[in-house]
Amino acid sequence: MLSVNGLSAYYGELQALFDVSFDVNPSEVLAIIGANGAGKSTLLRSITGMMNRGKTAHIDGAISFGGRRLDRLSTEQIVDAGTTMVPEGRMLFPRMSVAENLLVGAHLPKARVKANQKLDEMFTFFPRLAERRNQIVSQMSGGEQQMVAIARALMSEPTLVLFDELSLGLAPIIVEDIYDKVTQINKSGVTCVVVEQDMHRALAVSDHVLVMLEGRIVLEGAPDTLSKDDITNAYFGSHSDGGTQ
Repeated sequence: MLSVNGLSAYYGELQALFDVSFDVNPSEVLAIIGANGAGKSTLLRSITGMMNRGKTAHIDGAISFGGRRLDRLSTEQIVDAGTTMVPEGRMLFPRMSVAENLLVGAHLPKARVKANQKLDEMFTFFPRLAERRNQIVSQMSGGEQQMVAIARALMSEPTLVLFDELSLGLAPIIVEDIYDKVTQINKSGVTCVVVEQDMHRALAVSDHVLVMLEGRIVLEGAPDTLSKDDITNAYFGSHSDGGTQ
């Protein structure tokens, strides 16, 4: 479904990603873990076309989704092709209501036709949001805002959702609820890429895991085939051969 080949990313003369390659299979949960600064968010920005918006940021390599080259498309075209992201920090419109924020996720023509139907589906999926549909999101808790961000991403009926640091700043019990929703989303047939610093949380929900360090993939495999020591060493940069598995 998603194929990344030889991806390198740059901010001006600073290189942030180095020859990154991997595939994500349909209906799979791929976890990408690594410490802060490992290049995880830059990778997601590259997939969603955001690295092509600045004057100095750019990428080399190929990104394909369903056989179509994403690296040649705008962010809007990428969303229309079936890929959305739940960004780190949620990036909601704080002075707008829950319902208004969700409708932003259905702004493209194909999604707009079914906007009201999708809104009802999201309120069924997140009953707490249904109770607060007219509430201004800045008045909501962090966990509730994360639900809004996820629901907004689902409004466009994506087949691939990228989740960037879902657990950041949330209490453990809320994180548990949020990841239960990710599992439900995946079981509905949506392919998921989960970027996390919390390796234990990411491993628990994933079918395949990539460990990133300093802009490179240093370890990969199914969680049950990788030892705790392998993952920990790769995460912190002490993996013996520095390569992939």
